[in-house]
Amino acid sequence: MVDKFREELRGLKDLVLAQGAFAYGMLSDAIVALQERDTGLAGRVHEERIELAARNLAIEEAALRLIALYQPMARDLRSIICALRMNVALFRIGRYGKDIAKLVGGLPADQESADLAGLLHMAGLVFAMISDALEAYRTEDTTLIEGMSRRDDAVDELRYTIFRESVTRMMEDPENIARFIDFVMIARYLERCGDYACDIAEQVCYMVTGERVEVK
Repeated sequence: MVDKFREELRGLKDLVLAQGAFAYGMLSDAIVALQERDTGLAGRVHEERIELAARNLAIEEAALRLIALYQPMARDLRSIICALRMNVALFRIGRYGKDIAKLVGGLPADQESADLAGLLHMAGLVFAMISDALEAYRTEDTTLIEGMSRRDDAVDELRYTIFRESVTRMMEDPENIARFIDFVMIARYLERCGDYACDIAEQVCYMVTGERVEVK
């Protein structure tokens, strides 16, 4: 019975890591599509929302099955709780990738790369946060997520910078208000993805140490 439980618990972790890679891929592809104005890639990201939801449900069912059949305690229960809460965060990250992809079609073909520089820099910071949080979960090495709060602060500051710059550009160029509103929305989505990376970090810390910490 114990061996079977351990096998299923490892299987749950594998499902979460696979969902992490999938959600990260959706967000990353959405940013590539944004940068290259690739509506085909954006469309594929939008379609992936269906698989994202199916993976989300599979993790939830696997976690609940473990709780119902084995009634785990202590570290084992924390591992399952971590998986469930990470599942929520990863689902939202993937959905934000889908939301960004939906905005790609509204960008003009001659959109200047300089206009996207702040968003691309912000995306790079968020990608690193998500990647480190997932690696900390895989290895159970919490040193990988030290300093996550400072990184989240940097992402937040970039969001406000992009907001201010976008408002200025709207005032200077009223014909392109819709474009800069999209920039504000994308910055908001990326900020939320950074917040979810922090949520994952918090859950990993709780799983490994049993202590609840606030990472943002």
